[in-house]
Amino acid sequence: MEINLSKESLTILEALSSDTRINIIHSLSEKDKNIKDLSNELFMSSAIVSRHIKKLEEAKLIKSYRIPGKFGSQKMCALAIEKLYITFPSVIYPKFSKHTQTIQLGHYTNYKVTPTCGLSTRNKVIGIPDDTMYFMDPERVKAEIIWFTSGFVEYKIPNLLKYNEKPEVLELSFEISSEFPGSNDNWPSDITFYVNDMEVGTWTVPGNYSDVRGKLTPNWWPDTNSQYGLLKNLRINSTQTNMDGELISNTTINDIDFSENLITFRFEVKDSAKNVGGLTIYGKSFGNYPQDIDCTLYYSQSLNDSNHEKEKSPKK
Repeated sequence: MEINLSKESLTILEALSSDTRINIIHSLSEKDKNIKDLSNELFMSSAIVSRHIKKLEEAKLIKSYRIPGKFGSQKMCALAIEKLYITFPSVIYPKFSKHTQTIQLGHYTNYKVTPTCGLSTRNKVIGIPDDTMYFMDPERVKAEIIWFTSGFVEYKIPNLLKYNEKPEVLELSFEISSEFPGSNDNWPSDITFYVNDMEVGTWTVPGNYSDVRGKLTPNWWPDTNSQYGLLKNLRINSTQTNMDGELISNTTINDIDFSENLITFRFEVKDSAKNVGGLTIYGKSFGNYPQDIDCTLYYSQSLNDSNHEKEKSPKK
């Protein structure tokens, strides 16, 4: 499960703000238990434990079911999720100006993928899953989810920098998971990122998620398929490349050539990677976030703009 810091997440955050409820979660990680088992472990009355269980159920962190007992049925408690991710607000760079562009998921300009693979619009799967030729189907520009086991997809956007604008920070925001036939929360995959043919870093996505339905995932999409990914922010600045603040390489913005009139981005799962677990990219109609791939290029302006303008002006 993934949440962000918002009012909608308060139920979950409040449920985790108790030593007793944390102990209940640890206990249920060993095996499913009933209220009496938990009461004995925690040295608390069943009534008090039941109140804590209700809080955790409301937060959808645990689930309950009934089984036959000696005197009727008994309520059993179990963990509802295996992992919880919290996304913090994006970093803002107020001293810089910025160019922001959105890359639609199906508008890749180059690709090479291996099965399992496929792509889908909001309303239907494009072509036949695991047949790579459909990655060139005309309908692929409408794709809202793309998945493959190894290989890459590559995108190009205009380079909007002017002669007096110096790139300072490049940020890419996207929702991704690994790829598994069906779904597997514990299925790591090493994703390598390129900008203008420069390898900027590799980050390992932990899994492919279907423990709950994606908030935006269409109703016709099967419950057992990938439901959502993790919203990640790849940032390249003057000192390093990081993923949500975590260092992934020492590549800097100054190592990247921005002299061409296009900027190229590539998402790749290398055949030689330690974890070849595939890649799923979610667009604005799948997963938990209503976006495709957002690109923001922060820049500073030269202090000699006026002089430069004079130099460029034709002589009389």
